[in-house]
Amino acid sequence: MYENAKGLVPPSSEKPVLAVRPLAPVPSMMRLLDIVIAMVAIFVLLPLLLLVAVTIWATDPGPVFFAHRRIGLGGIAFPCLKFRTMVTDAEERLAYILSSDADARLEWARERKLRVDPRVTAIGRFLRRSSIDELPQLLNVLRGDMSIVGPRPIVDSERELYGRGFISYCRVKPGITGLWQVSGRNDVPYRRRVALDVLYARRKSVRFDLWILVRTVPAVLSARGCY
Repeated sequence: MYENAKGLVPPSSEKPVLAVRPLAPVPSMMRLLDIVIAMVAIFVLLPLLLLVAVTIWATDPGPVFFAHRRIGLGGIAFPCLKFRTMVTDAEERLAYILSSDADARLEWARERKLRVDPRVTAIGRFLRRSSIDELPQLLNVLRGDMSIVGPRPIVDSERELYGRGFISYCRVKPGITGLWQVSGRNDVPYRRRVALDVLYARRKSVRFDLWILVRTVPAVLSARGCY
């Protein structure tokens, strides 16, 4: 069971949003690499994970984790875990912002994000800039919902923005890091993000994943495009 801002969310047993055959069976080497990296990272980062969890609860009481419905391999939805970075009534606040602010509504329609988002808590801004908020997705990797490297998991409403690229997106597992993250993240126009995901699906290999992992370190340290 996962917990979001409104309570518990059961592991996904939903039918695919769009039935798409994976590009190819996941090589055992790739899956093994995912498991080893995730387990080592959790072990090494456990003190940090506990500290972040306590800080979130102490500064803004409520659930520590947020599980959001995202689209994964084959178009199947799954609960994507993150440290909670927003206030507990974030959905209601977003609805109000979009109904009262035309500029915010336009930005949301174009990018699915707000550069200045009043829903984000003080600790949440730090967690986002440092990418620490995404560390709970290591558990998604162990479950098999995600890979260490792949496209960032999208929500159902983004399918239209992906257009024909959505088929390529569904042929690989979403990842904690990927081409988009090492290319500027939110500074990258959405159409470019889609093109990067399509390119990754076509070129996916152990060697390509390792190249992206190496580039992830300086990308995270620079915090470029993180908000």
